[in-house]
Formats: sequence, structure tokens, C-alpha cells
Amino acid sequence: MRIPVVDVAPLFDTEPAAWRDADRALAAAARDIGFVCIRGMPDQAVPGPAQRARLLAIFGLDEGSKRCLYRRKFAPENPNSYRGWFPLQPGNLTAKEGIDIGGDLVHGPAITVPADPLREPSPLPDEDRLTGWREAAAAYYRAMERVSEALMRSLARGLGLQSDYFDDSFRHGLSTLRLIRYPRRDTAELATVRDPSVWVEFQGERRYLVGAPHTDSGFVTLLAQDGVAGLQARSRTGEWVDVPPLEGTLVVNFGQVLEQ
Repeated sequence: MRIPVVDVAPLFDTEPAAWRDADRALAAAARDIGFVCIRGMPDQAVPGPAQRARLLAIFGLDEGSKRCLYRRKFAPENPNSYRGWFPLQPGNLTAKEGIDIGGDLVHGPAITVPADPLREPSPLPDEDRLTGWREAAAAYYRAMERVSEALMRSLARGLGLQSDYFDDSFRHGLSTLRLIRYPRRDTAELATVRDPSVWVEFQGERRYLVGAPHTDSGFVTLLAQDGVAGLQARSRTGEWVDVPPLEGTLVVNFGQVLEQ
């Protein structure tokens, strides 16, 4: 199995005849593989090194500032259950930290619903702590919304539906912007992991996992590439295949909601 690379620039054309090849390629990837790399997006949707560094500056906050952003699971004094920061948890099979941000970053508090985890207010760092960060994150969220809309319309056509079939389900920021970091695992930390599957054999090399095998629960995941390898997808035969780390592309992972 190879992860295909599809040029989606035609999806941003206003002429329906231009969509045909990209529609077919995306439908085939969703049906047969579950992964695809896409290129040809608007410039704002492909973060370069400077934009990535600006967004990932949030990981440089001190621990006190991060704790103000924690989910309630990790800081009982905080009200947010889904949006917000999840810290490193040493000893787990997956080693990651990051923050989940909702559409209120762009569309404002009017779209929030405190009782709905997907629409609860997003805790964000103070502007004086990270000057310009909210503006940069909002610009990236908007760019991802535009790409997502083009992809979902293409998938709708591939399913024989009207192009706008999915539009209302995702209007006004239902999607999550996740900034995430997988730090290098040292010998001492790995020794605390009790699950033996943390160690795998790949192409004759012994490697450790930073993320446990899983399927994404949502509709589609868009993952910005940074040229760093490590992400893999499992084929129908059970073989693990490297997803090519290509600068200037997004990886699309088709999730369980789309599968249903």
C-alpha cells in the first residue's frame, strides 16, 4: 500500500468540471485506504517554519500558565472538560501534550454551549503572555475551515450527494484545532511504560512508539506536515506503512464518523 498524494487545487475552482479528477481520487482514498496526502491548498493552509514556530510557541509557556488551560480531568478547579490543555502523562503508551481549541477562537462566544463538550468555551493563553498568538491561531483555523469545506464537498459528491450536504453540520466552528507535541522519550521514562507493545520492530530496527495505534473518531483529520517522519497507517493486510512527510502538504485521515 502507498499513501497517495492528490492535488486538490481544482477543488477551489468555481468550475464544476475541474473537480472531477480530485473528487475521484479522494473518494478512492477514503474508500480503499483511509489516508491521503493533499497539496495545492491556499497558502495560509500550509504552515511554513515561521508560522509553525509562532503557533507552537504555546509549548514554551511556564507550567503555571499551562495549568490555567488544563482540562478538568487534570485540574479539577477548571470548568472545561474537552477543550483545553492535556499534559504529558509519563508511563503511558502514548507520550504527547497539547491543547484542543474550538470554533469560538474564530466565531466568538456566541457559538459556545457550556453543556456541550464540542462547543464549550476554549481556554486560551493571555495575550500578554503570547503576543499575536491568538491572531495567528485564528488565521490558521480559518484556513483549515476553508480546506475542510472543500474536502467535505468533494466527499459528498463522491457519495452521490449534493455538494453542500455536510455544510450545516460543521458551520460555525464545530471542528477542533489541536496543537500537539510528541517529545523524545528517554530511557528513564520508557522504563515506566508497562505495556510491552511500546517497542516495535520495523524494517529491521527496534523502535518505540509515541502514539498508540488507533482510529480517529471524527469526520476527517487534517495534519500539517513538517518533514518529520513517524506517522504510519495500517493496510488491510496488517502491514504498517510510512505516511510520507512531505513539506507543503496536509495528511488527511478519514475517521469513524465518515466511515459510518
